[in-house]
Amino acid sequence: MFRATIRGLLARRLRLVLSGLAVVFGVMAASGALVLTETVSRSFDLLFANSATHLDVRVSGPYTVRQGQGDDDGGTGGEPVARPVPADVAERAADVPGVASADPVVIQEGARAVGPDGKVIIPLGPPPFGSAWSDDELRELRTGHGPRTDHEVAINASLAESGDFQVGDRIEVLTREPKRTFTVAGIFGVTGGRDSVGGETEVAFTEPMAQRLMLGEKDAYSAVELVAAPGVTPVQLRDAVRAELGGDWVVQTGDEFAKAQAAPLTDLMGTLGDILLGFAGITLFVGAFLIFNTFSILTAQRTQELALLRALGAGRRQLIGSVLAESVVIGAVAATLGLGAGIGVGWLLKQAMASFSGMDMPVAGVVVPGTAVWVAYAVGIGLSALAALLPALRASRIPPVAAMRQTSAPERPLGRITYAGVLLTLTGGVGVLGGVTEAIPSRLTFLFAGTLVALVGVALLAPRLARPAVALIGAGFARTVPGRLGKRNAARSPRRTAVTAAALMIGTALITGVSVLAASVRDATEERLSEGLNAELVISGGVGRMPGTFDPEVIEEARRLPGVARATALHMDAVQAGESATPAAAGELRDLSSVLELTAVRGRLGALQPGEVVVSEPYAIERDLGPGSALRVTTQRGKARDYRVVGVYGESPALPVSMILPSKAAEGFRTPRATFGYLQLASGADATGVRDRVATLLKDEPEVSVVDQSAYVDQQAGLINQVVTLLYVLLGLAVVVGVLGIVNTLALSILERTRELGLVRAVGMRRGQVVHMVTVESVIIAVLGALLGVACGAALGAAAVVAFHEDGLEPTLPWNSLAIFLALALVAGLLAAIGPAVRAARVDVLRAIAYE
Repeated sequence: MFRATIRGLLARRLRLVLSGLAVVFGVMAASGALVLTETVSRSFDLLFANSATHLDVRVSGPYTVRQGQGDDDGGTGGEPVARPVPADVAERAADVPGVASADPVVIQEGARAVGPDGKVIIPLGPPPFGSAWSDDELRELRTGHGPRTDHEVAINASLAESGDFQVGDRIEVLTREPKRTFTVAGIFGVTGGRDSVGGETEVAFTEPMAQRLMLGEKDAYSAVELVAAPGVTPVQLRDAVRAELGGDWVVQTGDEFAKAQAAPLTDLMGTLGDILLGFAGITLFVGAFLIFNTFSILTAQRTQELALLRALGAGRRQLIGSVLAESVVIGAVAATLGLGAGIGVGWLLKQAMASFSGMDMPVAGVVVPGTAVWVAYAVGIGLSALAALLPALRASRIPPVAAMRQTSAPERPLGRITYAGVLLTLTGGVGVLGGVTEAIPSRLTFLFAGTLVALVGVALLAPRLARPAVALIGAGFARTVPGRLGKRNAARSPRRTAVTAAALMIGTALITGVSVLAASVRDATEERLSEGLNAELVISGGVGRMPGTFDPEVIEEARRLPGVARATALHMDAVQAGESATPAAAGELRDLSSVLELTAVRGRLGALQPGEVVVSEPYAIERDLGPGSALRVTTQRGKARDYRVVGVYGESPALPVSMILPSKAAEGFRTPRATFGYLQLASGADATGVRDRVATLLKDEPEVSVVDQSAYVDQQAGLINQVVTLLYVLLGLAVVVGVLGIVNTLALSILERTRELGLVRAVGMRRGQVVHMVTVESVIIAVLGALLGVACGAALGAAAVVAFHEDGLEPTLPWNSLAIFLALALVAGLLAAIGPAVRAARVDVLRAIAYE
C-alpha cells in the first residue's frame, strides 16, 4: 500500500499542485507573520540596547500623565512628557559615591524641521527629536561641527537626507515656540555607520537653546546618564542613587531603561502579529475548502482503482490510510514551501517597514522562531489531513463490486448535508443575534463566532441552492450551444460547484462585511461631524500620529479680519485625572460651545474662570461627577491642580474629549500651540476670500492649513478609507485562494471529462467553442460564490453595525463597492478559466475518445 500510495502521488502530482498551493499560501501568511514579529521585536531590543551601552544608570523624572496602553492621547500624538530633572538634582546624582562620570542630557520629542518644499519633515516611524549637542560616544560627527551659538544647530544624517540639507544651509525648526531659523553647523550619524538610532530625525541645539525650546525651563535636563566607577555594578549604583534622591525620580540601570523603551514597541508588534495570524487563519480556512474539494474529486475519479485494491485484499483502514498518507505528504511538502516563502515574506515585510518608516534595523536578515516552524508543519499537515479525511471515509465505504462497474460514484442525496447546513446557519444566526444584544457580555466574541459558524452553514446549504442558482446565473449564457453545455456542467455536480463557490464566498463575504461596516462608520462620522460643527472654516493639521499645531496668535489676528464673526482656538492633550490618562481640551468655552454645538446637560457652559472645568456626559457618568464635584487634574508639563466641575455637556462628535479646561491650562500641555482653529463667518461673507486671507496668516505655520467644513469632514473620514484598504489587502489572499479553487476544480473536471471532450470535438465542436464552454462554467461558479458572499457579507456587516448602534451607527450598503465586487468576480471567473479552457481545447480527439 505504501508503494501504491507513492506511485499514485507521482502519477497525480500535477493534479495536487493547486490544492498544495492553498496550504502554501496559508502557511506562508502564518509563518511570515511570526517571522516578521520576531525579527522586528529583536531589532527593537537591539536598537534600544545599543543606545544604552554608554551608560550604567539613568536618572529621569516621572511622567506627570501616566498614559497606559490604550489610553487616549487627546489627539496630539507623541509620547507622555516626563518631568525635567533640575540642575541641583543632577548635581546630587553626580556626587553619589561610585559615579565615575555624569552626563546631563536634554532630548525631547517635538523638534520638527521644515523641508525645502515648505512642508514639515515628519518621520513615518519614530518621532522627531530635539536635543542638546554633546560629544558623546554614540554620535559620529560626519561634516562640520557642533552648534557653537544659539543660532546654529547640528542635524542627524537621517534628517539631512530627508530634507537634502548641507552644512551651511538655513533650516527652519518648529518646537514649543513658533518657527525659528538656524544655520546647519554640522551633520552627525550614530556609532556603527547608521544615519540614526531607529529612523528618527534629530536637531541638536546648544544646551541653553535646547532647554528653552524643548523643555521650556532653564537649568533643567531630560535625564542624567551615569557611568559607574570600576568595581561598582550598575545595580549597586542604581540602588545608591535611589537612596540619595529618594522616590521622586526614576532611576534605572541601562538594561532596565532599554527594556522599558522597547516594551511598548514589542507589545505593538505582538498585537500586529496576532492580527496577521488572524488573517492567515482566514486564508487557511478558505484553503480547507479547496483541499476538501480536490480530494473529493480525486477519490471519485479513483473509484475503480480503489475498488481494485479492495478486491486484491486491501482493507478499509488501508484505503483510508493511503488517502490520508497522500494528504500528509502534500501537507508536509506544502508546509516546507510555505515556511520558506513565509521567511521570504517576513524579510520583505521587514525591509518594507524599514524603508517606509526610515528605521535602521540592526538585524540584517530575519529571525525564524521555533514557533514558526512547528506552526507551519502542524497547520500544513493537520489541515491537509483533516480536509482529506471525509473523502477518504467516503471512498472506503463503496463496495468493490459496485465501484468496478462505474467510473465515478453517483451523487448522494443532499438531505443530511442540508439539515447540517440549516442547523449551523441557525446556530450562527443565534450567535450573531447574541452579538447585537446589549445585555449579553462579550458581544464581539458572539458576533465573530456566529459569523464563522453561519458561513460554514451557508457553505453546507450551497449544494441545495446550486442548481436553481446556476439556472438563474446561466440563463444569459444559454443562447449558444457552448454556453448551454457550460451551464449544464456547472449544474451537473451541485456539491462540487457549491464547495468551489464556497471558498470564494467566504473571502467575498468578509470583504463585503468590512465594506458595509466601513461605509456605515464613514457615513456616521461625516453626519455627526457636519451636525456638530458650526464653523465654516477650520484650521487643522490633518490626521495622523502627530497632528499639526499652530501659534494661537493667528486666531487673534483672524478675529480682526473682515467677514469673521467668531474665531476660537482649541488645544488638545492627554491629562491625568484619576488612575489613567484621558483626553482634554483647553479653550474659550463660550466660543467653543457655539462652534462645536455643545449643549448643557447639567450646570452651565459659560465662560470658565480659573479653577473651573466642564466634563462630558459619558465621563461624568463614569466618574460620578456633576456640578460642584471636585476633580484633580495634572497636565503633561504642569502640576496637579484641583478644579471644580461647573457643568456637564452632551457628547460632541466634533470634540472627543472628556473635559474642557480654561484656555490658560494649555500652558501645561505638551505644547502651548493650538491644535485646531474654528471660524464662523458673518452673514454674506465671501468664504473663499476669508479662507485666502487666513491662509496668508498661516504662511509661517507649515504644519496646518485652513479648509472649509466639507473638506475638513472628508479629511477626518479619510482615515477610515486607509484602514479599509489595508483590510482589503489582508483579506485579498483568501480571495486568491478561492479563485485557485475554481482553477483546480475546472482542471480536475476536465481530466474527468476527457472522453466527453473528445466526443464533443468529434461531433464538430471547435476549439474556440470548448474554451467558451469551460469559461461559462468558470464564470458561473465565480458569480455564484460572489453572490453568496455579497449577500452573507452584507447581512453580517449590517449585524456588526447594529452591534454598535449605541455609538450612532446605522447600516449603510455601499452599492458601488458591491457592484465592483461582482464585476471582479466575473473577471476572476474569466481568468480562472484560461488555463483549464486552453488545456481542454488542446485535447487530442482520438486519444480522448479512447480515454478510460
